[in-house]
Amino acid sequence: MLTVDENTLLTHVVGDAPMGQLMRQHWIPICLIEELPDRDGTPILIEVLGERLVAFRDTNGRVGLLDELCPHRKASLLYGRNEDCGLRCLYHGWKFDADGQCTEMPSEPDSSALAAKVKQPAYPTREWGAFVWAWLGAVEDMPEFQPPAFAPTADTQVSVTKIRIPANWAQIMEGQIDSSHSSSLHSSDMVPARVEGAAADNKAWYRPSTDKSPRLHVERTSYGFHYAAIRHPIKQAATHDYLRITEYIAPFTCLIPPNSSYNVTTVVVPIDNENSMFNFIAWGGTDCPSTEDWRKFNYSQPGIDLDEHWVSKRQPANRFGQDRQAMKLGNFTGVPGIPNQDIIMWVSMGAIVNRSTDRLGASDMAVVEFRKLMVDAATKVARGEAAIGTTPDTPPHRIIRSYEGVHSKETDWRTLTRDSDAA
Repeated sequence: MLTVDENTLLTHVVGDAPMGQLMRQHWIPICLIEELPDRDGTPILIEVLGERLVAFRDTNGRVGLLDELCPHRKASLLYGRNEDCGLRCLYHGWKFDADGQCTEMPSEPDSSALAAKVKQPAYPTREWGAFVWAWLGAVEDMPEFQPPAFAPTADTQVSVTKIRIPANWAQIMEGQIDSSHSSSLHSSDMVPARVEGAAADNKAWYRPSTDKSPRLHVERTSYGFHYAAIRHPIKQAATHDYLRITEYIAPFTCLIPPNSSYNVTTVVVPIDNENSMFNFIAWGGTDCPSTEDWRKFNYSQPGIDLDEHWVSKRQPANRFGQDRQAMKLGNFTGVPGIPNQDIIMWVSMGAIVNRSTDRLGASDMAVVEFRKLMVDAATKVARGEAAIGTTPDTPPHRIIRSYEGVHSKETDWRTLTRDSDAA
């Protein structure tokens, strides 16, 4: 359990909140590249860490990211004209380039020098791995952008399911690092089978174990922590263990153990204290699904399962579309799609879960580690110390990998991640 103050420290990200300041010391994935397909196209609203920003792709293809409200009379730039390498406010025609510099003021006299003195807050951006990334911290502290773990190279196949969730980032992240829940909540989609290791097709994921009660071993790293969930395998149970090693890369990323076809990652970006953007990612491997197929598999297709704002049509008001008859016939949750099953749990907790009264067990060891780690990390930032994952001993994210496999009981799971610990 956490105290009320510790829970606030963990969950609050808006304004001067230490956790939000911690996150501003990292490059943040603010939207998908597909959301800005056209030069001089429609600007989009970006909500992140309690901020409202406007992103646009200019005439030269560069992505600009500006504060939403025009500095003149505070009308929204979201509705502005995107033209000739700038975003023009509709109210009086003031125009801003991707660096935030005001380049035109048609409402002012030709002799005015005001335009050169006006600059809208703007944020550096990079495009990589299906996302547009932004630096929201102090520009003088901006590090070089490095490839994320799920897109180690520019040509890595990355397919993303994106869903807006009315829940705090921390309870979503706790779901990503909780291996034991998959044996219950996702039992109709993560099916025990006599396979050599985790496998996948367009119907389900398959695991070589029926064990619902994993033993957990946790170890901190410079970038967060990793842990092994150790289960009895279906084959050779007397001499072997089934190991699933999850990597938490603070603050946004969790590398879920892969299957034989592709890797799986989640990225959770806080919109504010009570809402988050959840990105569920398939990448790399030998047979990574296309973005369209990945969204079909997860029942999260825009226009079908999600609205134009990435909000699921499955809501508490319609009981998340749960099919109770399907449950009677054997489906565990009555809801199709792995992320949809998780979302019911996260949303049902309330916008910010009260961690001062929850009861934890042995299977929650990784959740406990996450809470301790990030409360401590936020406390350090509040004292003026560097954010977790930004110190010189942090390895490049592109070399960090999750893992799964069946090994002899004598195997030390840490040896299976040793390459990931090397810089």
